[in-house]
Amino acid sequence: MANKRKPTKKRVPNQLTVPKKPDEDQATAIARTVLRPTVQAAGTLQEYGKSFGDLGLSGLLDSLNEQTKAVIDCDLKRGEAMLTAQAHTLDAIFNNLAWRAARNMGEYIQACETYLKLALRAQAQCRATWEALATIKNPPMVGYVKQANIAQGHQQVNNAPPTASEATHARKNENLQNKLLEEKDGERLDTGTTGAAGTADPAMATLGEIDRSEDTRG
Repeated sequence: MANKRKPTKKRVPNQLTVPKKPDEDQATAIARTVLRPTVQAAGTLQEYGKSFGDLGLSGLLDSLNEQTKAVIDCDLKRGEAMLTAQAHTLDAIFNNLAWRAARNMGEYIQACETYLKLALRAQAQCRATWEALATIKNPPMVGYVKQANIAQGHQQVNNAPPTASEATHARKNENLQNKLLEEKDGERLDTGTTGAAGTADPAMATLGEIDRSEDTRG
């Protein structure tokens, strides 16, 4: 006797499954599910996609979950394709508005100006879309430069404080230099004695003590 398969339960296109967590009431579970980004996006796509017929909410949600998982796994192929398609769409909008502005030029100046403003906005968005795509394809290099390169103009360079070993080494060098300056064959420099006359100018001699005459006034 052949085993009868249980009939698969048909999935309702617009039915949303709300999983409940332990110790969670129904209202909280519904709110948490509705606030999911993919659920919000599925509702928006369903509203704006009416020109394609009645799109099922569950099918849109499954597709969005698949795409978001790909992005989390660093697969950006769908994003690159989307940006490329949007750039071409924005370019089409720009050209359409530019043609409308040209038809009104010289006769309806205000309408021409309005169409040109909208056309240039579409053109700016098209350029920004291509720039975003270029950034994804060629991300900027980020590095840390340890040594500063001094260029022309006023610049401020903040040097890192010396480490403990560097500070100890610097103090040892300073003490050694002071010792060499103070000692020479066991004698210290005597800064209070009068120096001898130099040989560079024999006519100049060391000045002696000035002998002043007594002041006889008063």
